[in-house]
Amino acid sequence: MDLETFSPGSGRLEPRAAFRTDAPSLDLNGTWRFRLSPTANVPEDFAGPDYDDSGWDDLPVPSHWVLHGHGAPAYTNVVYPIPVDPPRVPDENPTGDYRRAFDLPEGWTGGRLRFEGAESFARVWLNGHELGFSTGSRLPVEYDAGPYLRPGRNVLAVRVHQWSAATYLEDQDMWWLPGIFRDVTLTRSAADVFVRASYQDGRGTLSFDGPGTLSVPELGVEGLEPGAEITLDVRPWTAETPHLYDAVVTCPGETVRLRVGFRTISIVDSVLLANGRPLLLKGVNRHEFHPEHGRAVPYETMREDVLLMKRHNVNAVRTSHYPPHPDFLDLCDELGLWVIDECDLETHGFGGFGWRGNPTDDPRYEDALLDRMRRMVERDKNHPSVIMWSLGNEAGVGRNLAVMADWTRERDPSRPLHYEGDWSCAHTDVYSRMYASHAEVEAIGRREEDPLDDPELDARRRQMPFLQCEYAHAMGNGPGGLAEYQELFERYPRLAGGFIWEWIDHGLTHPEHGYAYGGDYGELVHDGNFVIDGLVFPDRTPSPGLIDLKKVFEPVTFEFGDGVVRVVNGHGFTDLSHLRFVATVQVEGETVAEHRLDVPAQGGECKLPGFPDGPGGERWLTVRAELAADEPWAPAGHEVAWGQALLTLHDPAPNDLLTAFTRTATEPAGGEVIDAGVVAGGESRDGGESRDGVGLRYGGGAGARDELIAGDSAFDAVTGRLVRLFGTEVEGPRLDLWRAPTDNDRADGLADKWHRLGLDRLTHRVDEITAGEELVVRTRVAPAATNLGMLATYRWTFDGGLRLVLDIEPEGDWRDPVARIGVTMTLPGAAVDRVTWFGPGPGEAYPDTGMAARVGRWSATVEELQTPYVRPQENGHRADVRWAELGGFRVSGEPTFGLTARRWSAAELAAARHRPDLVAGDRLHLHLDLAHQGIGTATCGPRPLPAYDLLARRTTLRLRFDRA
Repeated sequence: MDLETFSPGSGRLEPRAAFRTDAPSLDLNGTWRFRLSPTANVPEDFAGPDYDDSGWDDLPVPSHWVLHGHGAPAYTNVVYPIPVDPPRVPDENPTGDYRRAFDLPEGWTGGRLRFEGAESFARVWLNGHELGFSTGSRLPVEYDAGPYLRPGRNVLAVRVHQWSAATYLEDQDMWWLPGIFRDVTLTRSAADVFVRASYQDGRGTLSFDGPGTLSVPELGVEGLEPGAEITLDVRPWTAETPHLYDAVVTCPGETVRLRVGFRTISIVDSVLLANGRPLLLKGVNRHEFHPEHGRAVPYETMREDVLLMKRHNVNAVRTSHYPPHPDFLDLCDELGLWVIDECDLETHGFGGFGWRGNPTDDPRYEDALLDRMRRMVERDKNHPSVIMWSLGNEAGVGRNLAVMADWTRERDPSRPLHYEGDWSCAHTDVYSRMYASHAEVEAIGRREEDPLDDPELDARRRQMPFLQCEYAHAMGNGPGGLAEYQELFERYPRLAGGFIWEWIDHGLTHPEHGYAYGGDYGELVHDGNFVIDGLVFPDRTPSPGLIDLKKVFEPVTFEFGDGVVRVVNGHGFTDLSHLRFVATVQVEGETVAEHRLDVPAQGGECKLPGFPDGPGGERWLTVRAELAADEPWAPAGHEVAWGQALLTLHDPAPNDLLTAFTRTATEPAGGEVIDAGVVAGGESRDGGESRDGVGLRYGGGAGARDELIAGDSAFDAVTGRLVRLFGTEVEGPRLDLWRAPTDNDRADGLADKWHRLGLDRLTHRVDEITAGEELVVRTRVAPAATNLGMLATYRWTFDGGLRLVLDIEPEGDWRDPVARIGVTMTLPGAAVDRVTWFGPGPGEAYPDTGMAARVGRWSATVEELQTPYVRPQENGHRADVRWAELGGFRVSGEPTFGLTARRWSAAELAAARHRPDLVAGDRLHLHLDLAHQGIGTATCGPRPLPAYDLLARRTTLRLRFDRA
């Protein structure tokens, strides 16, 4: 068999719709016999029904053979893992042979063998007779099995080659995972049905193509003939109100059941509309992925994905970059998600060669590309959730796009066409981009984008809605800038929203690394952890990015005034009657009052009840919108949206009883520069009595450290560094300007700049220590090999607690942002198990992330404070903390600070490649920060907005330490 053929297949039946049918069928999933060969040139005798496969292995179907000990996975983003020489493929071509024996039920006649997905080239035999071959890995194919079926025992044989000419069409930023990874069925169903159900002004119009007659009992429709059209009162389908009608098509030999949703997608004056109303897509890109099963995703996992999306206010999915398992679209119909269904096409790797030889523009590949488009459209045409067809992804431009688009428009004019790869939009109905900056998105919203060279195409494109099919790359810590993008989408009607890249981290379960990414299987060519770029971790635990996205996508917002709250309904297709609203007042994070609010169904201003006076401190009002009753996607009480307002800010009386670091009796007035320490209750250096129980002396005995003591805290007299805090041995605090780089820091080039600048290897020089009514430690902090530095002056005072005022002044020409400005200190690991804090929480937050963090009182173990990114990096920062209790002491900000607590250092965090590399040490590493550099989304997309750049400047950090 010629694997280098341009043909998409042979022996296949015409593509048709996926649906439920009462026609008899046999599920051929299960345990198959399997043999892997390193090359494609293997004898075909295995296809014979009497072939002895007793020496073969067992392999589950659906599955990928590389996830069951046969070879290994490989990940690339753009580059091909084989030489780029279409349609040629290497001799080293892993080839999997499958055999499955099954018994045909008595009386069975005819039937079709249906394969939902096999990667990348599958050739099929039944009882030794070749039925044909097919490409298009993520699309169904059917063969006529009837002539070759036998009563009793039958043997199905399949040969799957990993590499073929079709491989050049499937360069889709994912693991290369060969095998039969979707369902295999023998069915006697032969019907095809195309139901058209539109909606306008409260009325639905219904018709269908296919054999038989259509009935919709709930609507009183009985025996509708093909081609006939009927208009009637219906409830529309939307992602917010996914109302479906059970329909039955009575066909010769079978009864087809499907669910009909009435909806119309249109474009008017550059605005995308659903049922005549503007449609704002709050979407995610979704690859099919499971950490153990790869793209063979169980149905239960698909359902949990959709539920998780709905619970986080996601309303749309782009099926990047291929049609999903048909069950996923059923779930989108049922639970409510708008879907862009994308063709199984990407040729990204040709971009590195100026798109020379690109199959998109190669007429020899025309049939293959059209075949993929036809099979997707025919399979998924009855899904109301599918609102656009996408021609593919990152496949450049070329003549074959026109062929695909022309056929699709003729077959289904009811859905707009999408394709991002051609910015001229010559063959599409929407203008789509990836990772456009905030400024460019705003220009497009205002219809002020840069013009195309062709005036006609330019004028046409300016009448199109705009969407970001990918934006805000969710790789590692991030993405930043979500709120600013959403504000633009909501401000300009032309902007139809977009899709975050992407839903899930593609980390494969690995015995050593926990989760593997590119390179962990010894691949010679790979793209590292670029496949770890999801809103949920591989086990589908939400990342901070998803928690933030829920807040940004909220369909209800709150505007607070004097004694009132204005509730704004952001739903596109429903009112607020399904929600209940609760107002809570907390003082210093403790609840003092809670009331239900009477909010009009359409939203509007609502008077707040009076709240009783309480103890002093910050008084925060939180209003929550919750589900009033169970919904199919979440139970009653599920929080949909929330807002907060500060009612009062308690201002404690200034502290004027500063008694720390009192001079000894023999010290000159005004304090002096010292080179020795102070011990409580000790003698002065000349033997005199100390005042207030504080004194200075040299030494401290053989091997002892000279100390400066205030109460039960102590400082090293030589370095001026705190060494004991309320009886606990500590090291620090001292100025810190570095963090373990995030994926976005690396992509932005900041990580390299910080390393070249030496922020990860700062040296600290003590210039002067002065003890008087305050302890003043003047230092210069700087890396080697540079003339840049920071003057850091620590001013300590004591009144039963320690107060630190740290003045920071840059020296030299600091041009690039620094990672952080703050202090770091360590203490015994056993001293702190749990941290309690008052401020935003419960999750992490950075300058351009953390929108979901709300002010309250929170508590977590040190382990729970960590965000377990698959590739370790800076994480776990709690921003704007008012106070935090850590074991035996409390640290407070004046007014706030940033808090991070870990059982490993920043250097250890930066060196780790996988989660298991991080091993808890015997010290707790505490970061108390004034500010952090923004996160951005530079792994793909813009770096942090200028407002979030942390530039070196003169500034002051104020902290206070008290015994807890």
